[in-house]
Amino acid sequence: MNTQVEFGKILSLKVKNQRPEGWLLQAGTQLVILPNEEAPKGLRAGDFVSVVIYLNQQGEPVVSSKIPYAQVGDNASLRIVQVTQAGAFLDWGLPKDLFLPRSKQLRDHEVGENVFVKVELDSYSNRLACSELPEDLYSNANHELKEFQQVELELLKETPLGFQMIINRKHIGLLYHNEVFKPIYPGDTLKGYIKRIKDNDLIDLALGKPGHERVEDETGLFLRRLREAGGFLPFHDKTDPETIYKEFQMSKKAFKMMIGKLYKQQKITILPSGVELKSR
Repeated sequence: MNTQVEFGKILSLKVKNQRPEGWLLQAGTQLVILPNEEAPKGLRAGDFVSVVIYLNQQGEPVVSSKIPYAQVGDNASLRIVQVTQAGAFLDWGLPKDLFLPRSKQLRDHEVGENVFVKVELDSYSNRLACSELPEDLYSNANHELKEFQQVELELLKETPLGFQMIINRKHIGLLYHNEVFKPIYPGDTLKGYIKRIKDNDLIDLALGKPGHERVEDETGLFLRRLREAGGFLPFHDKTDPETIYKEFQMSKKAFKMMIGKLYKQQKITILPSGVELKSR
């Protein structure tokens, strides 16, 4: 291996051919092997595959198709799975846990905690590690965000009220529990929206467009689904919020606003068992 191989980065590498032990991939001027058990189904020579390369305990390169929660250069909130005298080991989505040396911790930690870190590569040894960052690294001072703006969100940590999310890798906001209808994991990057900016620069977030703007976007899609389903869909105001989110990627409140709008426009009939398309 040489310096042309980028350790700890998500790489798209071309498949050369298959050997008994795995698939040969072109990494810079080097060839690396993706084990058969890590290879996606249907992989063929000439394909490109996303992988991460890191060194194991023996200093040998390991190629994995598992995508880590964060790569070299990223900041992320990761869960501690082991604590030793030398430091802590964090789950970052790969078989080999990420090492946080004690010398790079801001305080003592326990197993099960989430810690905010920067993923780093030692340029001399090519080994991956991380260093702890202060959770107030991100500031909302002098932000230029606007309500209803689409933003990129990344989980920082869970709180009693909801999820603290990093906004566009610069700012911080809160995604309340009642706005979330699917699991969120450390390292997840989500598309979201600025729901509300308060006087003290606290920012509330939403995964779908807030209020009537979202209703305007979704009514056409809902009508199309109704037509494709033969004019009836079995969803109504008694349907549980998780099912609504799974089917339509919106909160139950937004769903009720949407069907209420279509009802007023006399495009649908709301029945106890669901929603029916009105024939014209």
